[in-house]
Amino acid sequence: MTSDAPAAAATDDHVLAAWLAETAGHKLLEVREGGLEGRDLKDAGDLAAHQLLMELIATHRPDDAVLSEEGKDDKARLTADRVWIVDPLDGTREFSERPRDDWAVHVALWERGSLTAGAVAQPALGEVFSTGAPAVVPPSTAARPRIAVSRSRPPAFVDALARELDAELVAMGSAGVKVMSVVRDLTDAYVHSGGQYEWDSAAPVAVARAAGLFTSRVDGSELEYNQDDVYLPDLVVCRPELADRILAFIAEHGTEA
Repeated sequence: MTSDAPAAAATDDHVLAAWLAETAGHKLLEVREGGLEGRDLKDAGDLAAHQLLMELIATHRPDDAVLSEEGKDDKARLTADRVWIVDPLDGTREFSERPRDDWAVHVALWERGSLTAGAVAQPALGEVFSTGAPAVVPPSTAARPRIAVSRSRPPAFVDALARELDAELVAMGSAGVKVMSVVRDLTDAYVHSGGQYEWDSAAPVAVARAAGLFTSRVDGSELEYNQDDVYLPDLVVCRPELADRILAFIAEHGTEA
């Protein structure tokens, strides 16, 4: 498995991140076709992708720390210069619901206070979005703004925000898929409040920033990673021209509506 890494991955973190996400995605597709269902499939996918990513990172970047949703939080990462922040399977529910494609693999690299590389794979689409080859977000093709929201837990305040912006709500799974929907011009914004962790947004935010999109907390402050408390409950990712209106609405009305 490790011998298949591109030669450039030895020195290029962008290439490595994309390859890691893609390789874990291939493993997840194998697991998905293995005959398991429901909780057994979810657990098998989480475990297989986590173990593979841990093995590959240990092989290709043995001196780096790792923060994974499925692993023990080793606080040694807090004094490390380089930390890989990974979500081996984002959108576990959607992964278990064949043939849904709105699930993802997240791989990001944090270095000395900043996200420096990242990749989001959508294996069921055969797509990998990476900071190594940043997407060029085209002008919006929609007559009205589109806001990506959770298909299972959409924040109540987003309904009011949509009315303010005269926007359409587009439901989908996986935080990474929602952010990539903005990158792909399927939506124009993703606004979330009420429960996420660093691994939910690190790689998607890295990719979105490289594509020129606006990213922040819902109060407009910077998204910070590799913190002692990895709970990072909210974010805004949107086309730059929508940022001021979204943040102004939240500042006035809050996120509890």
